[in-house]
Amino acid sequence: MGNGADAGARLEKQLGLLDVYAICTGAMFASGFFLLPGIAAANAGPSVILAYLVSSILMVPAMYSIAELSSAMPRAAGTYFFIHRSMGPFAGTIGGLGAWLVLVAKSAFALVGMGAYLSLFVEVPVRPLAIALVVAFGALNIVGAKETARLQVWLVVALVTIMAFFIANGAVDMVTGDAAVEGSFRPFFPFGLDGLVSTIGLVFISYAGLTKVSSAAEEISDLDRNLPLGMILALLTVGAIYTLGVTVLVGVIPPEALRDDLTPVATAGQLIFDWMPGQIGLGLVVLAAMLAFASTGNAGILTASRYPLAMARDRLLWKGFDRLGRFGTPTVGVVVTCSLMVAAILFLDVERLASLGSAFLLLLFAFINLSVILMRESRMTSYAPGYRSPLYPWMQIAGFLSTFGLIFTLGVFYVAFILAIVALSYVWYRLYVRERVPRRGAIYGVFRRLGEIHDEGVDEELWSILQERGASEGDSFDELVARARVIDLDRAVDLDGVIDRVAGELAGRLDHTADDVATAVELAASRGIVPERAPVVVYDLQMDGIASSEVVLVRARRGVPVAGAGRFPGTGAVVGEPTEQDTVRALLFLVTPDGAATQHLRLLAQLVSMVEVPGFARAWDRARDDQELLETLLRDERFATFVVGDPGPPSRMVDKRLREVDFPGDTLVAMVRRGDRTIVPDGQTLLREGDRLTIIGSPADVALLRRDDAEDGG
Repeated sequence: MGNGADAGARLEKQLGLLDVYAICTGAMFASGFFLLPGIAAANAGPSVILAYLVSSILMVPAMYSIAELSSAMPRAAGTYFFIHRSMGPFAGTIGGLGAWLVLVAKSAFALVGMGAYLSLFVEVPVRPLAIALVVAFGALNIVGAKETARLQVWLVVALVTIMAFFIANGAVDMVTGDAAVEGSFRPFFPFGLDGLVSTIGLVFISYAGLTKVSSAAEEISDLDRNLPLGMILALLTVGAIYTLGVTVLVGVIPPEALRDDLTPVATAGQLIFDWMPGQIGLGLVVLAAMLAFASTGNAGILTASRYPLAMARDRLLWKGFDRLGRFGTPTVGVVVTCSLMVAAILFLDVERLASLGSAFLLLLFAFINLSVILMRESRMTSYAPGYRSPLYPWMQIAGFLSTFGLIFTLGVFYVAFILAIVALSYVWYRLYVRERVPRRGAIYGVFRRLGEIHDEGVDEELWSILQERGASEGDSFDELVARARVIDLDRAVDLDGVIDRVAGELAGRLDHTADDVATAVELAASRGIVPERAPVVVYDLQMDGIASSEVVLVRARRGVPVAGAGRFPGTGAVVGEPTEQDTVRALLFLVTPDGAATQHLRLLAQLVSMVEVPGFARAWDRARDDQELLETLLRDERFATFVVGDPGPPSRMVDKRLREVDFPGDTLVAMVRRGDRTIVPDGQTLLREGDRLTIIGSPADVALLRRDDAEDGG
């Protein structure tokens, strides 16, 4: 499964915080506000206001669970990916196929609803318009996620502005009595608490779009910050607009009229904006509805098209879905998704289908909350989310019970529809998936803890994701390497000898006794990581009471026999006598503060990734000094070297202190090689002719530094 998941090109990280917010917000606005309140009010009366508020609160566990899982496994079609990796391929088939079909139906319904609202203002052919919009949004999604998200931002900004204007005017009318209906809020529970509970299940799906953004997690930059923050801001925005907006609807539309109204916002808009000339008030509401339905349809195509891509990577669908087009987007997935939407618009009752499909999303939310519990309780060493859900596991238990329980408040027909999707997925699993995909999932890690089954497939895949992501900006991997200690051994030595030397180096830098450090290093040496394509072993340990991470690099020119190492954390096991194949020339020791598990694993994954780069072993063996050894672990695009006194800018550095020299951007002089010494410099370091500087920084700043040097030198 690791190979399958990693097959094919990766999607580019093009989406920022505003894009995440816009996708989440836009995906939640549509029928939930512009069509549903009248139906919901028929079941709950004025307490429909409370139903919308409670539903937004019930969405919180799923939101936090999605944020945690996405930060650990940023992959296309996140919901499917999380369920598959935590519960296995059968559950993944249910989640993948079901979510894809439901998103197709809901997106198609959104575009049909757009035409229906527009027909209030001007006569339009609803279905042809919806099909034209599918084609237009599909083409935009093929061109690129960033372009799609940019349109989404404009749609959401306009929508939120109009809705704030609508609510503000409605509040004024309710307070002044200009449009208020006498007794609109009494009785508040005309159908009792049963009516409220069943309505919560009905309107809960209005917030379901919040989690769609996980489908594009692979394309989000600074994921650990932007995803949870964008989701939280979106839920606060939409929850406030839904609750306050429905309050306005209840307050200005007579109860009997509201219960039969399929376009309640248009009705309220005509009452609230009656001070505007002509049809301007109705036009504003119709514009808001069009923006809402358009943003939902656009976000739906963006997210739905990632499901066949992700499932194809795992061999649950035809391999062709895995291909990216010339713009780096899943072209085949977009085309097929849009084709299914057109078919639904032409031949199906999309309103009914979307309503039924929304019930299936409740099952997915229950699965998502359960997935966090399974991932954590499996104790997989490579599960390292950059964002962790608060109040674990009570948050997830409450989320699972509430969303699963809401399914049964919707009625027998909805439950039957969910069972039908499960049955369809089972047939597909038996006929197509079962023989192609091994049964893997974090749930087997839980079984392992119970003494039953163990499968390292997901753990290995999570390790590959960590390597792919590398250390975060806050982990400062390059600075960590720059201040690393180097031990260069010419004579033959065994692992015990290396451990003694490393413990001695670390004891001088850590606030621990030499014996404590030696014990910790010896324990780490029993479970190292042997990367691919390099005669290297990486050892990692965590210690309490240390302020920052440290690295010690050991070059053993004659090789050191090692045993007990594995391919990724937690898989090392003591084996028999070491063989020639187990002899390594590079031994890397990483020490991080205890309790910083995510930082530890990301730094470790970055370290392993650097020694797996083709050519590392040759560069390591040929390094002439400590500085060149350290440079073998730096990414080429993130460092540059200069010799003080050479033509160009280096000629102006002679006999200057480091603080007197201007370097572009946030570049940092990490090392100075002077003769046979490597100096870790500070601002007072006096540069002398012949000093070799290693400068680290962002790829853009390093490129600028090299360009300035080339131009000046020329």
